[in-house]
Amino acid sequence: MLKPVPVAVAITVSDSCSAGQREDRSGPVLVEALREWGAEVLAHECLPDDRIRIAERLRHFASVGGVDLIVTTGGTGFSPRDVTPEATRDVLERDAPGLAELIRMRSLEKTPMAALSRAVCGIRGRTIILNLPGSPKGVAETFEIVRGPLAHAVDLASERKTRHD
Repeated sequence: MLKPVPVAVAITVSDSCSAGQREDRSGPVLVEALREWGAEVLAHECLPDDRIRIAERLRHFASVGGVDLIVTTGGTGFSPRDVTPEATRDVLERDAPGLAELIRMRSLEKTPMAALSRAVCGIRGRTIILNLPGSPKGVAETFEIVRGPLAHAVDLASERKTRHD
């Protein structure tokens, strides 16, 4: 029996990218990482650092049906405009801190700046929402860290798998 392909959405959060003032470099890296992981990428959007707009898009994609995973890149740092974690918390129904903790723990092996990440992870309905950093290198490295456990998490959240085999 063929395993269903996970359906994912990539969202870049950046004022300058959404305004067309700067090229989105982390979003394409995220899309490629998702595809290499085996996901069908339903959409890739670039949004400004606006808590209400980010939350609206997260709610939208989680309610579409069939979206297993929404991954954001950007807006997880200490800048006053970095509101991606807050927007994500606004829509989560259940927290899943282990993935964000795993990213921070493993990323600290590469840079002490990983301690500044405020990224979160959780579930809305059957959709997992995960925040990643905003740099292309950070996206590639952190997605590699979570790709193994994330596959099992998607299977469980989507109810494709109901046991912890």
